[in-house]
Amino acid sequence: MNFTKTTEQSSHYEHLEKMSVNELLSNINNEDKTVPHAVEKSLPQIEDLVTKIVEKMKLGGRLFYIGAGTSGRLGIVDASECPPTFGVPFDLVNGIIAGGDKAIRRAVENAEDNATQAWIDLQENNISENDIVIGIAASGTTPYVIGGLEKCNENNIITGCITCNEGSPLALTAQFPVIVVVGPEFVTGSSRMKAGTAQKLVLNMISTATMIQLGKVKGNKMIDMQLSNDKLVDRGVKMIMSEIPVSYEEASALLSNYGSVRKAVDSYTN
Repeated sequence: MNFTKTTEQSSHYEHLEKMSVNELLSNINNEDKTVPHAVEKSLPQIEDLVTKIVEKMKLGGRLFYIGAGTSGRLGIVDASECPPTFGVPFDLVNGIIAGGDKAIRRAVENAEDNATQAWIDLQENNISENDIVIGIAASGTTPYVIGGLEKCNENNIITGCITCNEGSPLALTAQFPVIVVVGPEFVTGSSRMKAGTAQKLVLNMISTATMIQLGKVKGNKMIDMQLSNDKLVDRGVKMIMSEIPVSYEEASALLSNYGSVRKAVDSYTN
């Protein structure tokens, strides 16, 4: 299959080693500014994918991200932030990386080239038709990710993807593809840059919009967040004060008693 990997094309910047620090930073920043506009063009695709995720989760399904290298790590970051931010179970949003947990910090040789391992990894998490799987790969050619989505498709599991190459094998495999064409990278082929930024922005949109649709945000506040440190406890107290007419001390007592902003507010209003 012939298609152009835009992230691997050479940019118009040459002789980077001859640039000053100021020139390097300014040029990187100029490239980064183009990413949100590229994401904007993909909003209809993101909307379709989020709508399907919400539908599945309301039926008891879970969300899985699979990826290799930077893409896999970004999926893990997004998944790991959902429980503390939105108070959801740790197994509701899951990030799986080629090579396993040790690949989070160090590259595992040839892990991304194994086209059968992703399905094995998903089966270890008891994947089912209730769930939805999103493959993340800037190039859209990662065998680990493509193989995983192909097996999901064969087993009636909804699939989506986030990629930066239009017409790539991954984009053609996913049922709900999100394709963000960011163009050549400042450092040719370094997809941790613009492509990575685009993937992070899309992941932010997917998880945040999904959780809001599931009722995990009230107004613009994280009323189900986990109170895991003093800063978050203080934020929770102030959220309570903004919702019901109580003092800081009263709000603090309610939060301590009920353990969450939602329960504290509900106890007062009910």
